[in-house]
Amino acid sequence: MAPEQDILNPPAPSVGVEQAEAALVEHYPRLVRLAYLVLPPSLGRNRRVLTAHAIVQRSLPRGRGGRGDGAGEGLIPAARRADAGGGPGYAYVRRRVVRQALEAGLPLRRRAWPKRAQFPPLLPQVWGLRLFPRSGGADELALDQRLSALSGPARAACVLRGLERLGDEEVCAELASAGVTEARPALAEAVATETPAGLLESAEFDPCSLQARPTDLMRRRQHGKAALAAVAALVVCGALVGLPGDGWGPDGPAAPAYAQNPAARAALDPGHLLRVEPTAWTTATRTDFSVWPARGDLTADTGLLRRALAVWARPGAAVQVSATPGTPSGPPMGAPQLLFAGDVDRARVVLFYDGLRVARYAEPRQGTAGAALDFARVDAADAASASALVVGRTDGNVRYLTAPWVREASVRDLLTPGAGARPLHRDKDGVSDPVIFPAQPRQCTSWEALEFRDDSGVRLVTDLGELAPARLTWGPPSSPHDVGDRAAREGWARTACLLPTVRSHGVRSVNDWQFAQQALPENNGAASWICTRAETWRGAGSRVFAQFQAPSTRLAPGAIAARAENSAACGQREARVLAGVLWKSRGGTWFVLAAGSEQVASVALTGGMTANERGSLLAVRAKEGARAELNGRLTDGSPIATLR
Repeated sequence: MAPEQDILNPPAPSVGVEQAEAALVEHYPRLVRLAYLVLPPSLGRNRRVLTAHAIVQRSLPRGRGGRGDGAGEGLIPAARRADAGGGPGYAYVRRRVVRQALEAGLPLRRRAWPKRAQFPPLLPQVWGLRLFPRSGGADELALDQRLSALSGPARAACVLRGLERLGDEEVCAELASAGVTEARPALAEAVATETPAGLLESAEFDPCSLQARPTDLMRRRQHGKAALAAVAALVVCGALVGLPGDGWGPDGPAAPAYAQNPAARAALDPGHLLRVEPTAWTTATRTDFSVWPARGDLTADTGLLRRALAVWARPGAAVQVSATPGTPSGPPMGAPQLLFAGDVDRARVVLFYDGLRVARYAEPRQGTAGAALDFARVDAADAASASALVVGRTDGNVRYLTAPWVREASVRDLLTPGAGARPLHRDKDGVSDPVIFPAQPRQCTSWEALEFRDDSGVRLVTDLGELAPARLTWGPPSSPHDVGDRAAREGWARTACLLPTVRSHGVRSVNDWQFAQQALPENNGAASWICTRAETWRGAGSRVFAQFQAPSTRLAPGAIAARAENSAACGQREARVLAGVLWKSRGGTWFVLAAGSEQVASVALTGGMTANERGSLLAVRAKEGARAELNGRLTDGSPIATLR
């Protein structure tokens, strides 16, 4: 069966500042990825990251009319298809991003007035750190090398074709609008280069999900000493100037320095750590991380605990610090609770909890070089979401510390719903044996999730690259339930390989909801429409995508028909959704398919195609590459648009 395609929105003639700003804010991660891929690799990954952010941040039109800074730029070409969240505002900002990214790759010439994009960005700036995206595999490295061998216009054509899904004529139009004089040769060069679209969306090319490393520490130390001497000289001079007059007064109500503050000093004292009794969870009114007992063989190692608290309060430049989105990484407000301290594989690990966050400190068994500090937000946890924490990651394996109320733990491969769960051994402290880290999308042949059994039932959770695993559920937004029956496991078997799209976003739970089933034309069987919603610990930042699951004997991953961020769709507030795809039957006929939840009373196509259907399902014969706008009406008469 041929891959499904998304429905396109019709073009719009012009765009204003507000519309362009809304598109930039909504699609900021995608625009930064586009700029990063078009920029020349010779800039280096750190400068490419900062330049890509700078280019997108200065891509708004200058005037209220949306004319931009070039003649004719007020007219906006046809928008992208709906799966990219297109529209005239997005098309206008994308064009400016491509133009500036191409200009950044031009060499400086003596007789030509330099472009703004050719200079290092003024903002944003990062001092003392080098930023670069997460490393990918061999496929991403090979793609990066192929892109670096292309010219700037050809690289832009590859990205517009692969990442933005534009046709050849649209690519030529975008390149010409960006100032490329020979768009056709650039397109031909891009077509000759194999560019898998899926790799362009991998973490290797995501400038919004970054890793940090220190810069040249020896040079920084030398510069720091020089700056310290200069500051000391200024302080002495200022004191001398202030003596004859009133002078500088005391700090008033300001507290003493951090190290002298009694509450702060208590937070750094291992003797003040909160330790919960082993049986406290059995009588507590609230079952979460606050009733976890202190476990591990090193809970009495005062030196280790003191180092962990000191690094939490003041992490040095050599400490690798990470935090999930929306999680503050500052020092504890008081003495935190000790959850675990012990040896895990080749490291000594300490877990703290301060009511809002879980902090994990890890150092090698020999020495402290290479220490790491990780934070995850876990406020408002309950017995289901506080069932486990990641205590160690080594060689692609993950170990978990399970909650004291977990009676049984097992491992289940989500891609084989008919297979049974394998028992997972845990030691006396609740630390599990190694579990294989879930696969990357390009090698998704298995996806191992954890199944926990306690007095209230069975929970299914999976690792999404954070300290707290995400809970998996199934069912309508009003009453999702745990994945316990065969139907739910079969639905998740076709969703598991799509979970990397929500990885490392502070996800608390992910729910799959089958909102419609549709009989396919020409007796091609029945398809399922699934809405997947990932909720975060912080509340905001949810991610939603609608899947089209055509019949498949191999339980192949569903095709993402539409997606949205910070949307209430498929949640308790808006338990409704509408999505559509362009689908090819086994007989080679193209159809526009659409489906909505039970609240949808009618579905309509406008723009490139015209069709109306009463009810929540639609199937209309179409041509390859057809474009249309999909809308609907709810049972109460209010309109509903596609997920975006």
